[in-house]
Amino acid sequence: MTLYLYNTLSRQKEEFVPHNPPQVKMYVCGMTVYDYCHLGHARVMVVFDMVSRWLRHLGFALKFVQNITDIDDKIIKRAADNGENISDLTARFIAAMHDDAARLGVLRPDIEPRATDYIDAMMAMIQSLIDKGKAYLADNGDIYYRVREFAAYGQLSGKSLDDLRAGERVEVDSHKQDPLDFVLWKAAKPDEPFWDSPWGKGRPGWHIECSAMGKELLGELFDIHGGGADLQFPHHENEIAQSCGAAGYSHSHVKYWLHNGFIRVDNEKMSKSLGNFFTIREVLDKFKPEVVRFFILRAHYRSPLNYSDAHLTDANSSLTRLYTALNNTPPADFHLSENANSYTQKFYAAMNDDFDTVNAIAVLFELAGEVNKTQDKNLSGCLKALGGLLGLLQQNPQAFLQAGAGNGLSDEEINALIAERTIARKNKNWAESDRIRDELAEHGIILEDKAGETSWRRG
Repeated sequence: MTLYLYNTLSRQKEEFVPHNPPQVKMYVCGMTVYDYCHLGHARVMVVFDMVSRWLRHLGFALKFVQNITDIDDKIIKRAADNGENISDLTARFIAAMHDDAARLGVLRPDIEPRATDYIDAMMAMIQSLIDKGKAYLADNGDIYYRVREFAAYGQLSGKSLDDLRAGERVEVDSHKQDPLDFVLWKAAKPDEPFWDSPWGKGRPGWHIECSAMGKELLGELFDIHGGGADLQFPHHENEIAQSCGAAGYSHSHVKYWLHNGFIRVDNEKMSKSLGNFFTIREVLDKFKPEVVRFFILRAHYRSPLNYSDAHLTDANSSLTRLYTALNNTPPADFHLSENANSYTQKFYAAMNDDFDTVNAIAVLFELAGEVNKTQDKNLSGCLKALGGLLGLLQQNPQAFLQAGAGNGLSDEEINALIAERTIARKNKNWAESDRIRDELAEHGIILEDKAGETSWRRG
């Protein structure tokens, strides 16, 4: 079955045909490491982890690059505010990012370049743009890109140069030749980090980082470029201008552009600037990591995703239903293929339709219902195998069901109460049995009696 992607560049779904199949080159904009990652960052992590897992499952030889921005105005300011060395600050938050990603079941990209390791490549691309007349050295020592030298500017965001000039809020800078021009290189300021360059001491602008690293690691042309919707303009628009300007292309150097939607709180985008963000760590203090991953994936990656504790609680209940099916009917080994059964056919059809995890997860619930009805271990194995393609349902079911805060009761205390209840039931002391069940329920512990044995889970 053919994979179709929604290409932001063309604004339509297109058949996925990489430049050199089965090889696929994918670049995703990563994090600027000056603080802990928030739930919006978690969505980028989980979405493109899902994309990479599916591409590999389809047999593509994926080369997945996701960068780390470790030099930036925000990083410099945060280090100064903390009285901390920049390298120590970024190392600390890179480690925290890796820990958050691992807890969410996100696999590491194949290559994770740091901007500071590619300064020479950035300077070489800037010099190429200057040589081609597409960039200029201003009298303040900064270097700017001449936006009007790239006729296709605006092709990704659907904005024309005239519209941008008339309506966009652009940085007021008397050193620019045109208000739309953007910075490639910043002249050094006192007490800021710098690198020696042909134009004096300075550091790169943000946009040039991804253009240079993408070219160095994937070549001038690659298949997929991904990131959050907030990067579509101006960051990705500027990337196209830089990369194509340096290579001499008239249109995008990337064949397919993928953008995931925002996470919203009270219908506003979650962001640090609005002060309405939740760090991944804060959310994981309250909810299981796999529940957060499930919450992200049960919405289509391009749609807005509304955050609330109620939505996470509902996600926990939904994922619990799937794990309960696996727990009650232990899965047999299942050989996964598209045409293994009607469930796999529907699952593959959903995922090949622009990574439609909404309908893919609906298939998991169909399967769980059938497993509960038939206790078919083969179907239970199918459920686990399909869940695995999304990075879900791979824990020991009982361990998942019994994990959580439990409102103060330890596993030992729960098991002791269940043992007392078992004795009460043997003695037909139904009042005591009900009392213990009610006591456990008050602590969020749900019991299930089956075949003379009692299992439990946290609600």
